[in-house]
Amino acid sequence: MNNMYNTNNITEQLITWYSKHKRDLPWRHSKDPYKIWLSEIMLQQTQVDTVIPYYKKWLNKYPTLKDVAHAAEGDLLKIWEGLGYYNRCRNFKKACDIVLSDYKGKVPTDFHAFIKMPGVGEYIAAAVLSIVHDKSYPALDGNIMRVLSRFMKKKTLSRYNKKVIYNHICKWMKFGSPGDINQALMDIGSQICKPNQAHCYKCPLENSCRATKTNLPESYPTTKQNKPIPNYDVVTGIIWDHDQFLILQRNEMNHLGGLWEFPGGKMKNGESQSEALIREIKEECGLEVYVKSKIGSIKHVYSHFSIHMTTFHCVSKNNTIIKTTQPYRWIKPIQIKDLPFPKANHKLFSILNKQGWHV
Repeated sequence: MNNMYNTNNITEQLITWYSKHKRDLPWRHSKDPYKIWLSEIMLQQTQVDTVIPYYKKWLNKYPTLKDVAHAAEGDLLKIWEGLGYYNRCRNFKKACDIVLSDYKGKVPTDFHAFIKMPGVGEYIAAAVLSIVHDKSYPALDGNIMRVLSRFMKKKTLSRYNKKVIYNHICKWMKFGSPGDINQALMDIGSQICKPNQAHCYKCPLENSCRATKTNLPESYPTTKQNKPIPNYDVVTGIIWDHDQFLILQRNEMNHLGGLWEFPGGKMKNGESQSEALIREIKEECGLEVYVKSKIGSIKHVYSHFSIHMTTFHCVSKNNTIIKTTQPYRWIKPIQIKDLPFPKANHKLFSILNKQGWHV
């Protein structure tokens, strides 16, 4: 029989390898569905090493799902600050609220009920239910799809091929722990079968892997070329009223929603930095300002674009009556530590802490 279809043997190889080589990750010391769910939310498009300190800090303050449901969204965003993709945090809060109110605080064990939760798709539902309850749901993340596309020599990840891969993993799960199989494949994908470098000699699937036999496993699956991301020139202003300055809260539906920032925005073609800042502040909050001294410039890269942000000290020409639909606050520098700001702003804070805050 072809080793590829000797499902019992493959499962045994995966489980044995995982028991010896699995990564020692903090969420793997628990079967609490809340903790596993939290880890999977944080790990979306984020490196493990980045997630670990955030995961520990979060659980230190919010050890149970009930704690999250009872917390203010702003406090949760502050803990999440710097991890990015803030919709994950807001959706997790909404989902915990639903679990507490509709499921008596128990995370649903039914797949179809679970995926109805905000921010819970098929992958997260499969990962949590397989790891916590050993339910046979393959968790098809990028790592697992890459490992199986090479194992089965699938050049493309078409909808049909994804279904073939899903069904193949389901066969393996009949002969061993679904949670361990998912996690073994995740570890193989992240540690061994990497996008640009496959260490086949370390892999428990080496003898059965069709791509390995081609001596070009890295050519599977084919990937799209990433397009260059756009860069935007942005200006922001710290508008002072005595010892306080103005901050605005971003709309929840927008990028970085729920976080606080200084007024400002993108420059238009032909504008000077001062002209752009005066226009943006007028549009955003109805204030006419004098642009004073330049604080500094920072660069920051997001997932789909980058910014070059220059910030200035500003003062209002006549009054501090704000005309905006956005939530706003006047705060002192010491209050920054209590509120969530984008990571780019923290680069600016570092400059201000060295220079001194006041104009």
